[in-house]
Amino acid sequence: MTKSSAPSGAPINVPQLLARNVARFPNKAAYREKEFGIWQSWTWAQAAEEIEAIAMGLLALGLNKGDYVALIGRNRPAFYWSMVAIQKCGAVPVPLYQDAVAEEMAYVLEHCGARFVIVGDQEQVDKVLEVQETVHGIDEVIYLDKRGMRKYDHTHMNALDDVAAEGRAGHYRFEAILKEREAELDYDSTCVMLYTSGTTGKPKGVVLSNRNIIETSKNSADFDHLKADDEVLAYLPMAWVGDFIFSIGQAMWTGFCVNCPESAETMMTDMREIGPSYFFAPPRVFETQLTNVMIRMEDAGALKRNMFKRYMDVARRVGPAILDGKPVSFGDRLAYALGNIFVYGPLKNTLGFSRVRVGYTAGEAIGPEIFDFYRSLGINLKQLYGQTEASVFITQQPDGEVRSDTVGVPSPGVEIKIADNGEVFYRSPGVFVEYYKNADSTADTKDAEGWVATGDAGFFEDGSGHLRIIDRAKDVGKMADGSMFAPKFVENKLKFYPNILEAVVFGNNRDRCVAFINIDLTAVGNWAERNNIAYSSYQELSQHPKVLEMIREHVEEANASVAQDPMLGGCQIHRFLVLHKELDADDGELTRTRKVRRRIIEEKFDDLITALYDNKDSIYTETEVTYEDGRKGKIKATLDLRDAKVQPVARAMAAE
Repeated sequence: MTKSSAPSGAPINVPQLLARNVARFPNKAAYREKEFGIWQSWTWAQAAEEIEAIAMGLLALGLNKGDYVALIGRNRPAFYWSMVAIQKCGAVPVPLYQDAVAEEMAYVLEHCGARFVIVGDQEQVDKVLEVQETVHGIDEVIYLDKRGMRKYDHTHMNALDDVAAEGRAGHYRFEAILKEREAELDYDSTCVMLYTSGTTGKPKGVVLSNRNIIETSKNSADFDHLKADDEVLAYLPMAWVGDFIFSIGQAMWTGFCVNCPESAETMMTDMREIGPSYFFAPPRVFETQLTNVMIRMEDAGALKRNMFKRYMDVARRVGPAILDGKPVSFGDRLAYALGNIFVYGPLKNTLGFSRVRVGYTAGEAIGPEIFDFYRSLGINLKQLYGQTEASVFITQQPDGEVRSDTVGVPSPGVEIKIADNGEVFYRSPGVFVEYYKNADSTADTKDAEGWVATGDAGFFEDGSGHLRIIDRAKDVGKMADGSMFAPKFVENKLKFYPNILEAVVFGNNRDRCVAFINIDLTAVGNWAERNNIAYSSYQELSQHPKVLEMIREHVEEANASVAQDPMLGGCQIHRFLVLHKELDADDGELTRTRKVRRRIIEEKFDDLITALYDNKDSIYTETEVTYEDGRKGKIKATLDLRDAKVQPVARAMAAE
């Protein structure tokens, strides 16, 4: 397909979308950023001026067409402007995870061959300087925050403000070449390159074109009726495809405002002040918020606790039906309205959800109980299913058809088919161009007809047309008795409990399942304080007998729920242990998007898995950990191993 395949006169690249927004609503707020406690705002016209200045400044530094430019830092308007400026120059932006250690950063910088790196502050500059000992080819380092940078060698280092100032000063010199570079951009020019999280190996560079981003942004925005007056909070890692679609793709398509919080610590406060109408968060964010709500309720007085319990019972019973416009009795509507005055309204305001019109969660399956909790409050939280390779959207849930056990119907423009082995395949205008410098992986993932293998196992429900995802295809297996093994199904039920931060279930080809549990230090620490339990460390608290007993109760409750599913009831947990450390991305146990790297955990903690299956009561273990400054150390611990009660599996209903 060529650029002529785009609708006549329609924008065919992101810089053209920017120009369209400047023409349509020049004085409307396009970006906001909170700094030093004060919100600053830029209109579309002002943002375009900043982007133009940065682009010309990059040309002055020698940015060539086809160069790759890495960006590392927290969400800030200047980073989003830089990404568009890079595209205007005919180069390719490559956002990286800002919390990546130097070794991970080095791999991506070397692999993409970045000539320029734009970073947030001194910490990120230091990381880049460290990796330059092994990574060659970085010609220029540009930073946003000037604090602490005065004594550095600035031969090949500049502040972004200074780069933009040089661009403004050289406007007449660079105007013609910038227009020429922009004119060469078409629908199939590379828009961005994003690296996969690397759950099974080295991250792969996913090349996404303007066609991928613009078509997907248009279709998904139309699906949820997103408009220019919507507000979004940009807090997700910029290296994640979701942030790029929401904060660049959909923002440029619709013209809505992108709001950047001051820091991760102030995100909730900033969110309450902005009141986004369109919000996305991975399940972990919703889980953490729910944990904090439950902790506050435990600390509240008896009157507040009783009122919360009473009205939440009403909300769980009728809230989702009211949200979906289904028939509900007058009495229930009245009770729900009172609940909204006393409980739901104040709670939504505290969470920053008062104005949310469309909310999404994705990345991992969310526990049904967590999902239903938010919808019962009247928050239009929905699930989507997506991948970096799809420019996010594969399926979405239409309003009125939202359920916790499906991921919705194919997004507009997306085709889906299920292979004989249950693996989900899709194709769409959003399908990635290729994996950079990796033709073999590209061919393994995307066939000649454009069908992409997701690596996930799922099926379409009869009648509804909704897709259900069971688990990662490589993680789905069979128990020794032939019943299905799908660990994520059980893990999500366990993570519903505020006291459980993470769970990893094992059992493929075994006669029973066992699990590792990570406690949530905030929730369990609060519980310990209320129960006068003293502890000096995470490790000590995790092995306290009362904590282990509490976790056993959670596991047994989850088992009772799992047992109700005839297909997956064999995945109940027979034995478990509480790990002596939190699973950590720096230790390679999680990806930067907080997904469990199951194979690495299996290898690293093989002795613990063996002890669980050998019915041992305890085991001594030593584990290597990485400290914040990069040093390595060892944690030594003796772990208690516990049994959990399992329930008879419910029988499948006979077909009528």
